[in-house]
Amino acid sequence: MNIGEVADRTGLPAKTIRYYEEIGLIRPLRGANGYRRFRESDVHKLVFLGRARGLGFSIEECRDLLALWEDQDRASADVRAIAKGHLTRIEAKIAELSAMRDTLSDLVRACAGDQRPDCPILRRLEDPAGPGTPHSG
Repeated sequence: MNIGEVADRTGLPAKTIRYYEEIGLIRPLRGANGYRRFRESDVHKLVFLGRARGLGFSIEECRDLLALWEDQDRASADVRAIAKGHLTRIEAKIAELSAMRDTLSDLVRACAGDQRPDCPILRRLEDPAGPGTPHSG
């Protein structure tokens, strides 16, 4: 298969496929003409990588997961540890985003949004304490 066919089958852009090859995640064969020749196993790896990236795993985590996927003697505990670490980072990011949302909601509620120049949002953003800290008055 050529890169266009593989892109169609995997839903990944050709540029992404080339990048994955460049960093060693896949190794398609090369024909006599120098063109990439993808095997069915390359397609499976690319689908795997696309799903893993879709869940937000980093390239290095994908590299580790792919190695474990290919290792029939792997311990599922190794896979779980990678997924658990990623889940912990996602939960921390959700908490951070939730705090940002709450702070921004408070700032929007505090602003009249009228024609007056007074703006509590701008005041809080310029406050050395920052917009995420309690503010009196």
